[in-house]
Amino acid sequence: MTESWSDQLDLLIRARAPILWIRSLEEERIETLLGAAAARLGQRTLFRWDFVDGLAGLPNRTAEAVRNPLAALDSLKSLPQDQPAILLLLDFHRYCDDPGICRRLRNLSISLRRQPQTLVITAPDWQVPRELEECITVLDLPLPTAREIRDLLESIAQASGHRPPADALEQLVHSCSGLTEQRIRQVAARALARRGQIGEADLAEVLEEKRQSIARSELLEYCPTEASPADIGGLEALKQWLDQRRLAFSDEAERYGLPLPRGVLLVGPQGTGKSLTAKAIAHSWAMPLLRLDVGRLFAGLVGASEARTRDMIRRAESMAPCVLWIDEIDKGFGGDSRSDGGASQRVLASLLTWMAEKTTAVFVVATANGVANLPPELMRKGRFDEIFLLDLPDAAERRTILDLQLRRRRPAHAIPLEVLVDRTDGFSGAELEQIVVEAMHLGFGAHRDFSESDLIRAASDLVPLSRTAREQMEALKQWASSGRARPASRLRGVTKTDSP
Repeated sequence: MTESWSDQLDLLIRARAPILWIRSLEEERIETLLGAAAARLGQRTLFRWDFVDGLAGLPNRTAEAVRNPLAALDSLKSLPQDQPAILLLLDFHRYCDDPGICRRLRNLSISLRRQPQTLVITAPDWQVPRELEECITVLDLPLPTAREIRDLLESIAQASGHRPPADALEQLVHSCSGLTEQRIRQVAARALARRGQIGEADLAEVLEEKRQSIARSELLEYCPTEASPADIGGLEALKQWLDQRRLAFSDEAERYGLPLPRGVLLVGPQGTGKSLTAKAIAHSWAMPLLRLDVGRLFAGLVGASEARTRDMIRRAESMAPCVLWIDEIDKGFGGDSRSDGGASQRVLASLLTWMAEKTTAVFVVATANGVANLPPELMRKGRFDEIFLLDLPDAAERRTILDLQLRRRRPAHAIPLEVLVDRTDGFSGAELEQIVVEAMHLGFGAHRDFSESDLIRAASDLVPLSRTAREQMEALKQWASSGRARPASRLRGVTKTDSP
C-alpha cells in the first residue's frame, strides 16, 4: 500500500461510496488497513463477516449470521443510521449471483449514500453481476512498499531481540519486494525457527519463496539456465545493445536519470537463436528467467483471461528484477479475436498498457517466428526498446557456430571447416547444431570418432528451412529492410530506409 492508496481509500469512505471491492488475496492486511482508516476517519466501527464464523467486531452480535449472507447485510439495520461504520465481507462475491442478495445490495447502494456506512467486499477475482456494476467501486491493493516491508521486518526483528545490520536489512527489504505481507511473515517465521533471528542468510530463502510462488502459478514457468552470450554465435550488434541495457539497471544509471529498460522483440526464422538469447540474457544479467506461454492466459469464463493477465503481471513483478520471456508471441495474439469473443484483444491491451507504464525491473523478451500475424500495436515504439531481426547466419557466423558446437563436444578438435561452411549456406544455427549431432551418430555407429566427411554428409542429407519456407523468409527480410527492425548481426547489415 502507498500513501496515495490510503488517501484514495479515505476519500471513497468520506464520499460515501456505498460498496467497495478491494481486489486482493490479503484479507488480514486489508482488515488491518481498514482498521487504520476507521481510526483516521473518526473512530468508525469496523466489523466483519464470513460464512463460517458469522459476524465479529460488533458488540452483542458476535457469531450471528453464520451461513447467512443476507442476514450479514441486514446487520447494518442494528446500527443507528448516523453511526459511522465499515462492514468487511469476506468471500461475499460467491453469493452475489443470488437474486435476493443482489437486490439487497442494490437497495443498500442507494440508502448508504445517505449514511456514513460502507460495505467492503474483498476478493482477488470477481465477475461482477451486470446489475451491480454501477454500485461497486473497485480498488486494487498494491503489494507492500519498501517502507512497509522495512517496518514489518524491523518489528519482527525487534520482537525476536536481534536487529540485523542496516545493510543486511536493506538487502532483505529489496529482495522481499513483490511478496505479500503474509509471505514475508512466513519467510521471517522460518528464519526465526531456524536461527532465532533474521538476516542476510535469509536472502536465499526469499528467492526460494518467490520460486514457489511461480511454481504455484499455472501461468509462468521458472526456467533455470546456464546459457551465456558466449554460447551464441554471431549476433554481435544484439549482444552490444544488451550490454548497454544491462548497465541501465544499476543505481548509477538511476542517478544519471536513465529509465529502466522495457524489453526487446526478437523476430526471426526458427533456429536462429531467439530462445537461446532470452536464456543468455537472464544468466548474464544474474536475473531469474520466467517463461510465459500466452495460451495459458486465456480462460473460458468472461473476464477470467483478464484476471489471469493481472495475476501473471503481479507474479512477474514479485520476482523483479527478472527477465520475462514471452515465447512465440505471434502465435498467442495472431488469431482472429472474433473467434474468442475479443478476449485476446483485451488481454493484449492489458499487456501493452503494463509494458508501456511499468516501473518495475521486469525486462520483457518476446520472440516471434514471423510478423505477418503480429498486431501492429505490439510493434509500436514504447512497447519495446528495440526490435531485432535474427537472420540466417552468414559464412563467418556459420564458422563461429560450427566451431562452438564442435568445441562443446570435442574441446581440442582440429576439423577443417572451410568446405562445410561453404555447403551450409542458408542453414540456421539449430540446423548447424543438428549437423554436428548427426555426424557424431555416423561416427559412433562406425565405432570411430566423427570427421569432416561425416559433417559434410550430414549437411547434404539435411534440407534447411530456408528452402522449404523460402517465401516466408523473403517476406520477413523485406519487412526488416524497410527500417522496421535492426539487424542483430553487425557483420551483415540490413539497409535501413524510412518506413513507408
